[in-house]
Amino acid sequence: MKKIMMSCFMIGAVFNGYSQNYWKNNTKKTAKVILTNSATKEKLSDKGQVQFEKFPQPKETDACIFVDPDFKYQKLIGIGGAITDASAETLYKMPKAKQKEILDAYYGKKGLGYTVVRTNMNSCDFSSDSYTYVKDNDTSLKSFSVAHDEKFKIPMIKEAQKLIGKDFTFYFSPWSPPAWMKSNNSMLKGGRLENKYYQTWADYYIKFINEYQKRGINVWGLTIQNEPMATQTWESCIYTADEEGDFLRNNLGPALWKNGFKDKKVIIWDHNRDLIYQRATTTLQNPETAKYAHGIGYHWYETWNNKTQLFDNLGETQRAFPNMFLAFTEGCKEQFKMDGIYDVSLGELYGRNMLNDFNKGTALWTDWNVLLDETGGPNHVGNFCFAPIIADTKTGEVHYTYEYYYIGHVSKYIKPGAQRIGNSSNRAALISTAFLNRNGELVTVIMNESDKDTDAYLWIEGQAAKLSVPAHSIQTIIL
Repeated sequence: MKKIMMSCFMIGAVFNGYSQNYWKNNTKKTAKVILTNSATKEKLSDKGQVQFEKFPQPKETDACIFVDPDFKYQKLIGIGGAITDASAETLYKMPKAKQKEILDAYYGKKGLGYTVVRTNMNSCDFSSDSYTYVKDNDTSLKSFSVAHDEKFKIPMIKEAQKLIGKDFTFYFSPWSPPAWMKSNNSMLKGGRLENKYYQTWADYYIKFINEYQKRGINVWGLTIQNEPMATQTWESCIYTADEEGDFLRNNLGPALWKNGFKDKKVIIWDHNRDLIYQRATTTLQNPETAKYAHGIGYHWYETWNNKTQLFDNLGETQRAFPNMFLAFTEGCKEQFKMDGIYDVSLGELYGRNMLNDFNKGTALWTDWNVLLDETGGPNHVGNFCFAPIIADTKTGEVHYTYEYYYIGHVSKYIKPGAQRIGNSSNRAALISTAFLNRNGELVTVIMNESDKDTDAYLWIEGQAAKLSVPAHSIQTIIL
């Protein structure tokens, strides 16, 4: 029978053949602590070991978090970010040594442990201009060519792939079909895909997959449309939930299967958390549509600026579709200011979203641009944003924001294939998540977004380690 407890980190059994009782067969009663603390400027600093002592029953006055491996949830597909035109162009404007530094910072052995890469099919806002891969009105797609991507984007993706190795997970998203396929005859400002071009557009995905795979870049998956309910000043295209389902069921899904791409993971929605439940329940209500889908993607732009993200919508969607994975496909801090790149709130934005997203069932987490320049671009429509790494192409300097370090507290230590386990906190200021790596390591991440330093207990089956949890900090505890 399960213990009923008030608050604190509780850790029980492990999975994949490990002991039913974590502590009985594990004599190591210490845990390693890695800390990022804005007050002391420490970043991913090794703080040594914490010791566990007997602590049968915590009190309500004790700040604690519970983690319990008896309760097992989703397995992690991976964590990463988007290599857009802007990211790749910025990288190759930097000196060679800095290029290597940036690539190693994400994908190298001592980097963030990124394994996931997203990119754009056709141009997006983070491109220097609008482009497609075919000539106007070429319904046969005979002119299809990814030569545009071979200058910057494909070389950077291949460098990332080389460093990542076997865990490389690559997927793509379109922002807009070519203008001539759309109702508004423009890649920008919304518009819809004309019905007569549904199959042509589906065949376009096949062409893209084939061309990338010819270049040695294995395509793991794709989203059907980036932000299908947003009429943007940049590349955008509108689909209702029914229209997206129709396109997947009648065109894209059959085209993938017919061409030997049944294994490619198709992700629907790819927009904000606010409508995710309505989109999933509507688009996937037809079994003939659902059979072609694997995941449900989302962004964080609905209400993130006032800390009222709609995380519960993720949990409800996961319960409705337990056989579909949840994928965070994009998020960033907008309205770039160079003098704000060292603000800890950038990291806290990421920490708050990542930890809550994982706790609600997310299996794939992808940041937006991995790299931007000193303007927050390049961007052909003036939509300048922050990225974890900012490269000053004028001075050659590389700037690491708190975004980079807060992401790292998860991505460096929680590996693909890790399984999320039960956890809860008894203090609103403390957010946590916990995963069990396949090698048996139990990893807990704790963030304190408040202005108050506190102590907290990591409580494990009658034993506890007392932790210092500074204000505006994040830490990873590894058992």
